[in-house]
Amino acid sequence: MYIPKYFEINDQDVIYDFIESYGFATLFSQHKGEPYATHLPLLLNKDENALYGHFARPNGQWKDAENQQVLVVIQGPHCYISPSWYETSKAVPTWNYVAIHLYGEMEIIEDPKVIFDSLNDSVNKYESPNSPYKLSEIDPSFIEGMSKGIVAFKINITKIEAKAKLSQNHSVERQKLVIEQLERTSDQDNLQIAALMKKNLEK
Repeated sequence: MYIPKYFEINDQDVIYDFIESYGFATLFSQHKGEPYATHLPLLLNKDENALYGHFARPNGQWKDAENQQVLVVIQGPHCYISPSWYETSKAVPTWNYVAIHLYGEMEIIEDPKVIFDSLNDSVNKYESPNSPYKLSEIDPSFIEGMSKGIVAFKINITKIEAKAKLSQNHSVERQKLVIEQLERTSDQDNLQIAALMKKNLEK
């Protein structure tokens, strides 16, 4: 990924927070000699520096992705930046965004306990705290049957590229003008970018 110096994220905790907040990712590998992508939720295991997830078994990507170097793309908030917000007409439109690329080697998981733990971690993360649904309370034979329809995997992360394009290449005054405009909308991406820009200015 092309990352100018002023857009690069180097803080591992910040990177991990983005991965955990925007875990619905795109997983790329070579499949039958061509680039192939699957959109799926992934869970980060910080202690192992690894990502866990699963394919639907009919998705053939898993058949040749093992032992490949795969690429995971995580897209954070993003929004259009209008040149009309600046104090000059000598400007062009752009886009502010956060993106993280993770590279690693995939291994297929066959251990039933590891598969269940991965599925359970996913349920615990995305179900609301007061949800009555608990994977541990579902009939084990039903879970076992459903698990036959998936292929679980682990990606051991070998390299991370992280980018936050937040108008850092513009003056502080211009960044404040952009924040002001973004905060006038109700769009969640706009508001999240504005909040990130504010946080960046406070450093």
